[in-house]
Amino acid sequence: MAAQRPLAGLRVLDLSRALSGPFAGRILADLGADVVKVELPGADIAQTYGKKTRGRSGLYAQLNVGKRSVVLDLRQACDVDRLLDLAAACDVVVENFRPGILDGYGAGWAALSAVNERLVLLSISGFGQDGPEAGRPAYAPIIHAESGLIGRQADVNGTAPADLTLALADSLAGLHGTIAILAALRLRDRTGTGQHIDISMLDAMLATDDYTHYSIDDHPIWAARGETWPAPGGPILIASDRRHLWRQLATCFGLPDPDPDAALEERLRARATIIGAWFAGHDDRNCLKRDLETARLAWAEIRHAGDVLASPAIAGRGTIIEVTDSDGEQRSVVRMPYRFSAAESGPARGVPETGEHTSDVLSEWAGRTALPGPQPHHVRGAPR
Repeated sequence: MAAQRPLAGLRVLDLSRALSGPFAGRILADLGADVVKVELPGADIAQTYGKKTRGRSGLYAQLNVGKRSVVLDLRQACDVDRLLDLAAACDVVVENFRPGILDGYGAGWAALSAVNERLVLLSISGFGQDGPEAGRPAYAPIIHAESGLIGRQADVNGTAPADLTLALADSLAGLHGTIAILAALRLRDRTGTGQHIDISMLDAMLATDDYTHYSIDDHPIWAARGETWPAPGGPILIASDRRHLWRQLATCFGLPDPDPDAALEERLRARATIIGAWFAGHDDRNCLKRDLETARLAWAEIRHAGDVLASPAIAGRGTIIEVTDSDGEQRSVVRMPYRFSAAESGPARGVPETGEHTSDVLSEWAGRTALPGPQPHHVRGAPR
């Protein structure tokens, strides 16, 4: 008997674009939910990033693999009717419009919950559904700056403020949104009623940032981070501050303290010179790694885009998998990191084409293939 998927039978309508909402939908899809992405007029900004393969970008593929796709134009009353029809038949709706936009279409929480009192609605926005800045536009870099992350990195590094090469705020909001969905579904099991979940990207950043306590306590920051050292074959990262690094190397390999009676700053500089010489003194990189492990020090290769997937930790766990799109062609995507002892996870299908499943979803979920008005259509291979 084949292992089941944890969320098999769950229906999710994904109205979101870009990253935070689609990421939550992708997680749910890998866990077995039937996730239907609603394509709205205008290209999803995720189509801007990465290599285009058969009309879909790398980022779009990563966020939407395993989902089905329908086309709706919420500026048309007939398509709002279709949306409400689908919402009446599903368990979860995900959206990341600015607060009030869905209400303006007649498809906000009041309208959705009226057709389905068991519905769970996840709304992700930059600054929350209410509050003084609720209507302010926000993308990941905005939240990185407002949360203090960019400023902290600049202060610690002694450099000008610069954004991350990672949409961290989007990903964290998607992760917290997924957790909230699962909690709301568990509550619905007991109460029979759904929830409207309000996830602020800024809240999600601050809740996940292990440095937020420095701001709360108005305390100077101690930057506990990895540090790179010159080594045979290129720099290597050690996940240890210099005090711990010195203690371990001095204990295991007898590194001499050059002048124990010197002033602290001078002593630290001298120790750093000796540590650097110890690293550089290894003729063989593998020998260095063994010595670091003997000293109970965790090390890492500094990998770049071209060699990340060469890591044995990635290749050995099936992290990159092949999926088959509806045209029969294959592509590679990253699977979500969930591994169960007696359940399956991962994409159940390839990356959908725009509107590919409109008729099927309307039939299966709403019990009809059409509603009055212009019909959504499947745009095969169209650029977005």
